[in-house]
Amino acid sequence: MELTSTRKLCLCLLMVSITLCGGEGQLIENYYAQTCPNVEFVIRQAVLSKFFQTFTTVPATLRLFFHDCFVEGCDASVMIASPNNDAEKDSPDNLSLAGDGFDTVIKAKQAVEASCPGVVSCADVIAIAARDVVVLAGGPSFNVELGRRDGLVSKASRVAGNLPEPAAHLDELNSMFRKHNLDQTDMIALSGAHTVGFSHCERISKRLYSFSPFSPIDPSLDSNYAQQLLSDCPTDVDPNIAINIDPATPRRFDNMYYQNLVQGKGLFTSDQVLYTNPASRDTVNEFARNTFNFNRAFSNAMVKLGRVGVKTGNQGEIRRDCIAFNS
Repeated sequence: MELTSTRKLCLCLLMVSITLCGGEGQLIENYYAQTCPNVEFVIRQAVLSKFFQTFTTVPATLRLFFHDCFVEGCDASVMIASPNNDAEKDSPDNLSLAGDGFDTVIKAKQAVEASCPGVVSCADVIAIAARDVVVLAGGPSFNVELGRRDGLVSKASRVAGNLPEPAAHLDELNSMFRKHNLDQTDMIALSGAHTVGFSHCERISKRLYSFSPFSPIDPSLDSNYAQQLLSDCPTDVDPNIAINIDPATPRRFDNMYYQNLVQGKGLFTSDQVLYTNPASRDTVNEFARNTFNFNRAFSNAMVKLGRVGVKTGNQGEIRRDCIAFNS
C-alpha cells in the first residue's frame, strides 16, 4: 500500500511538472474571454475603418506580422520607435515596411485600450489584425491563438540575416523557416501572401538588367512579363514607385500567385524558385489548382507562425503604447 501511494504521489508530481512545462509559452484562442471579451470585434472595426481608407492596409499589416515574428518572435518589437534610430524598424531590411501597417496596429491598439486598458498586448493586436486583413481581401478566416506579451528588446542589429531575401533559393528559404518550426509546405503557403503584396523596382533590378554575363534578364521570367517589368522599372525609375507582386489580381487574396509562378511570372527569385525547383513544384501546382487546399495550408501556417518566439506569463510586458516600452 505504501509503495502504491508513493507511486501515485510521484505520478501526480510528474503530471504537474509536465503540465507546467507544457503550458509555458502556449497560447489559447479564448485568452481574453474574461478580461476583454470584445477584443476581436474592436480590432476588426478599427482594421475595417483603415481598410476603407486604403487597400495598402492589407499587405502592409500582413507583412508587419511576418517581419515581427521572424525577429525576436511575435512580440511587437518591430513597432518600437527609437529616438536613436536603432530599433528593429530602422534596420535596412525593415525600412520598406509601409506606414499603413504600423498605423493600422496603432489605431487598433488605441481602440482596444479605450475598451480594456492595459490588458491586450500589441503582439496580439498584430496577430488579430493580420488575420482580419486577409479576410477583408477575400482570403480565409481562421481562429487566432492569443496570450502573447510584448517583448522588451528591439534592436536594428538583430534583423540582418533573419528575413527572407528576394534572391533566396529554396534551401535558404527552407533553412530560415525551419528555424521557426515551419516546414516547406508552410513556407510555400506563407509565400502566397505575395498575392496582395507590392515591392520597389530596386528589389528586382538585378533580374532585369544584370542577371548573368550571358543574359541580362533572368531567363526564368516569362518574356512578356519581363517586358512589362522593364517598362514599369526603367533604369532611372523613381525609387518610391511600387509594383504589384501579383500582376493579375493584386487586390484579391487568392491563389493567383501560384498560377503566376507556373507561368513564369514570379516577381522575386525567391518566388519563382518555388516552381523552378522540382522539390517544391508539386506543392505550387497543387495550390495553383486548388484554392481550398491553399487556404487551409495558409491558415495552418499563419497559426504556426503566430507561435514563433512568443513571450507569455511573466515574460515581457503589456505595452500601453505600441511604439514605446512602458516606462
